[in-house]
Formats: sequence, structure tokens, C-alpha cells
Amino acid sequence: MRYRAVLFDVGGAIDLEFAWEMAVDGAIAAACGMEGVRVDQAMVEAASDQAVAAFAADTYGHMIETLCGGEPVTMARVRQRVEAMTGQLDAFQLRPGIDGLLARLQRQGLLLGAIGTPWEQLERAGVAPCFTRDLDVPADVCIFVGDRLDRDIAPARARGMATIQFRSGRYRRQRPRNQAETPDAVVTDVMELEAALSALRQAWEGRQPAPT
Repeated sequence: MRYRAVLFDVGGAIDLEFAWEMAVDGAIAAACGMEGVRVDQAMVEAASDQAVAAFAADTYGHMIETLCGGEPVTMARVRQRVEAMTGQLDAFQLRPGIDGLLARLQRQGLLLGAIGTPWEQLERAGVAPCFTRDLDVPADVCIFVGDRLDRDIAPARARGMATIQFRSGRYRRQRPRNQAETPDAVVTDVMELEAALSALRQAWEGRQPAPT
């Protein structure tokens, strides 16, 4: 079997991120209001869509810039307020069914790695034992699962990993701009993710010569 490990970008795949996104959006709206910038939910959602469509490296910074009309002093003050309101926020939400999938993958002998979230959150969610803290395997035997094409899929592909986009949350509308951002599979739930992982592994095995 070629693939020996699955590396998860936790946000968007393991962590639903819905509560986090709602909290940050609310903080941005509140911070704008404190600076005299009136915004409503529709405006925040539109700013989010614009940031995602622009593949902004700093999504929240792009949203703040849009809502504040690019005024630098107001933008800086809004950003400071948002950081103060969300800096200690713990809004981790374990995706329903993902714990069962992690356990099944582990029983199949796959090594599991996690990036992008404090280890303590995985421990509180009860899934930390499924993961290897220091995943040290060659890139070409690893499947990467992430939600962003620019920050997750493209870098993983560049390193030689197989990739799966978990289309969820804020970045669900991202579509590849080029081959480098095109994942091997796209999924929207845990059942589809399990099927995609199985298909990638079977596809590799099907390319191998039969044992003699």
C-alpha cells in the first residue's frame, strides 16, 4: 500500500469552524459599529464572499478593509477590537462522525497527523489519541485533507502529496484557478471523505503489479 498517512488541516475538516466563523463575523460587525461604521449581516457575508473569491491571504483583514472602505485608521482600530474579542475564544466543534472515521483509519494502520489547531483542543474533543504528534513520513505516501485551495491544497500538492478538499464553511465556494490548486478529490461530508480516501488508496493499488 502506497499511502501510509493522512494529514488533516484541522480547521474545516476535523473542526466544523461554524461557531468560530460566526463569532468572528459577529466581532467584526460589532467592532465596525464601535467605530461608527454601520454594517449588517448581509454586508458581512458579502465581504466574506469577496475575500474568499479574491483568495485573500488574510481573509479577515480583507473583510475589514471592505467594510471600512479602506480607511487605514478605522481598519486598524477595528482589527484591534476584533483581536481583543476573539483572542481567547475557544469555539472548537468536532465534526459529527469524524471521530469514528479517525478510529477506523487508525485501525487500518494509517498514521494520522494534524496541523492548524492547539493540541489541547483535540484532547478535549477526545480525538488526540488518534493522531501522531510528529508525523514523519515522505510526502508521496501521505494524503492531505484541507478546506482551502490556496493555503492547503496547493502547498500539499507542491510537496508531492495526494490531496482532498473538504468543501465546508467559509471556503466552500473556492474553486481551483489552476492545476496546482486542483485536488485529487472533493468532499462535503465525512461519508464522502471516507469514500475518497478509500478510492485513492485503491487506485494506487490497482496500478501496482500483482504479486508473483
